[in-house]
Amino acid sequence: MRPSACDDCLRRAWLIGDLSPHVERAIAREKGNRARDLLALDNADLARALAPRASGPVLASAAGRDPAGLREAIERSGCWACCAHRRSYPAAFRPMADQPAVLFGVGDPALLERLEEPTLTVVGARRPSTYGRELATRLGRELGAAGLPVISGMAMGIDSCAHRGALEADGLTIAVLGSGPDVAHPVRMRRLYAEIVERGLVLAELPPGTRPRRWTFPARNRIMAALGAMTVVVEARERSGSLITSGMAQDLGREVGAVPGQVGGSLAAGTNALLRDGAHLIRGAEDVLDALIDVGAVHARRSRELPRGPALDQGLAATLEVVERGAATPDAVARDLEAPAGRAAAWLARLELMGYLAVDSSGRYTRTPLARP
Repeated sequence: MRPSACDDCLRRAWLIGDLSPHVERAIAREKGNRARDLLALDNADLARALAPRASGPVLASAAGRDPAGLREAIERSGCWACCAHRRSYPAAFRPMADQPAVLFGVGDPALLERLEEPTLTVVGARRPSTYGRELATRLGRELGAAGLPVISGMAMGIDSCAHRGALEADGLTIAVLGSGPDVAHPVRMRRLYAEIVERGLVLAELPPGTRPRRWTFPARNRIMAALGAMTVVVEARERSGSLITSGMAQDLGREVGAVPGQVGGSLAAGTNALLRDGAHLIRGAEDVLDALIDVGAVHARRSRELPRGPALDQGLAATLEVVERGAATPDAVARDLEAPAGRAAAWLARLELMGYLAVDSSGRYTRTPLARP
């Protein structure tokens, strides 16, 4: 049975869509992010705050909308909708003063039931390091394999890596957009969008066809934060939208985790600050599951064993250790191991093939997040 939304909630959702340009201008005039404050207002106060000279016509237009026509528009777009007055509406939103009036979606609506289980939200930099990409992909893959739905925002970088990892494991992944659910944004993510629609869910609070604006991204972050039992930040600069999401998660009483990074590195400034302030230290899927077990969000029994790398012989293990200590080239590894350069190069190549190391265009090796056996 398809989910549904009541007449008043549908009118409210389209009102917010109509007022979206006014929200953009209002936020531009004020320091800080006022989107959440605005979205918590009722229809009359929202219209007066955003369009004081035209609030009457705006409200009259919203009240006069034909709900049957709105439902037809949803159907034509290939989407569905549910509101807070329906059982299918996620319980995670109910304590929010600024909860979405309507949750629009694309994909199998039966999967909404999975949002009542513990889920993981993964966020991070749009231009991450190779290490950050690999770790986000592995988190998505391993937690998807362990049965946890993986939520992110389908942005370039960490978000898309987490989605792809979950898809690789045949796990459930959910994209939350800052546009209508039928608008694949960014455009470069259209192929990923199609995969998520086919095998998971795409959700949004804005009506079908609505284009994203700057304010809609921090606004959608509150949805991601609310849905996740834990929000994990993989890489983030000191001032980052990912930190907004983690702050929202904390405000909602959700768990927050962060992946440690190199001290002094710009991509680690935000995550290291979160760790300093008490976030869970996340080095891999085991840390996520252990933290959720500790707070009672998941049971100790896991659906599948988390994958680890293949066995290492003595030479490979020693090579991996010196790379972890900072040796990045075959010559440096050979010096540290007091081994012939050719042998060191062969060990490095084998470790790359096994997934323990990555090599860049300059020939420098770095450790991947793959755990030892």
